[in-house]
Amino acid sequence: MRRVFFAAVMMFCSAISVPPGCAAQTSGDAPPDLTRRVQELEKQLEDLRGQLAALRNAGSLLGTAARGATPAITNAVPAAPPATSPSLSRLLGNTTFSGFVDMYYSTNFNQPAARTAGLRSFDVNSNQFGLNLVELVADRTPDVNNSRTGYRIALGFGQAMNAVNGSDAGGLNFAQYLKEAYFSYLAPVGKGLQVDAGKFVTPHGAEVIETRDNWNYSRGLLFSYAIPYYHFGMRARYSFSDKYSLTGFFVNGWNNVVDNNTGKTYGLGLGWNPTKKISVAQNYMAGPEQGATNSNWRQLSDTVVTCTPNPRLSLMANYDYGRGDRVAGVKGPVYWTGIAGYVRYALGERYALATRYEYYLDHDGFTTGTAQHIHGFTGTFQRAIAQHLLTRLEFRRDVSNQPVFARGPGLDKAQNTFAAGMVYMFDSREGAN
Repeated sequence: MRRVFFAAVMMFCSAISVPPGCAAQTSGDAPPDLTRRVQELEKQLEDLRGQLAALRNAGSLLGTAARGATPAITNAVPAAPPATSPSLSRLLGNTTFSGFVDMYYSTNFNQPAARTAGLRSFDVNSNQFGLNLVELVADRTPDVNNSRTGYRIALGFGQAMNAVNGSDAGGLNFAQYLKEAYFSYLAPVGKGLQVDAGKFVTPHGAEVIETRDNWNYSRGLLFSYAIPYYHFGMRARYSFSDKYSLTGFFVNGWNNVVDNNTGKTYGLGLGWNPTKKISVAQNYMAGPEQGATNSNWRQLSDTVVTCTPNPRLSLMANYDYGRGDRVAGVKGPVYWTGIAGYVRYALGERYALATRYEYYLDHDGFTTGTAQHIHGFTGTFQRAIAQHLLTRLEFRRDVSNQPVFARGPGLDKAQNTFAAGMVYMFDSREGAN
């Protein structure tokens, strides 16, 4: 920068260093060659002044950056990144991140010595705080506009994951905290045939693993004993229209990443929405599930009907029937069946009431460990605090024809519990629009 400045000074001096006689002359009296030379030097001097100003500005910006500040550059065009260096946003695409923390406090009026509740799947702790589930989800849904490929990864920790993955005999320790992990492809068939491969939750049942998506806090008897939690394999879904969809399943079996035999389980699901207020889901699954033998196919039929007469009132019914396994001491295949009814009424945007009644028959004791039939009633009050915190108060009574519920050091035919649950939720899609 100093060299440019000195060059500018020298050129300026040369421009004004003319003979004394010429200096007193006007432009009209100056010789043509001298006038042209002076004009060229003046033009060069203006160019050098501009370059000097630019260099001074650049030096000021470099000094600012060296001090850790961000310079304010106006009318600057950022350089485009190399085409061979994909950014994080390009790699993630339309991936969304979500999750929740779900904890509760439960009281068992039977005061069991082991401080646990009988016939529960997730909320088993009594007279103490319990961690139901912490879940983190990365999800990218395939679509024809952005990408035909997608994936879903859901990691979980808590009592729910102990129950979901507790029966997998594959010995895969890493799978203990893996609720779902599959990739998707939207095949260009008609309106789009979506194929998923990996570990995914079961299509059966009216309730799901996530508390926030259910009407009650605790899971019902049908969710806990009549149906599986998840499958590992493949499924393909095609929507013919807004009213009809069909899903096919080809999986290892019930709740296992590593199959316990060479047979496979097959399933078919039909979705039907006759009106905007009524939806029907019918699923059927069958396959060998008992040890090394490929005989004694286990079959399960699951039906869920949902009706929404108005924006405040919602109704739901669930029916399950399973059979096929054989156990010692039981003539013929075992079977189990159950029915549940749900009613939910929204008192406003933040408040809601929900009730659930269910009847479950474990005819041969195959699913619960005792041949029995059980009646269950659950009442839940829900309040949403702000946008991310969901709270629920719940009273539940279960009655069996057999003494299966712990009472102190002994057993009883009934069990009453009260629970207060809290779920904190987050989703990266909030505020995206």
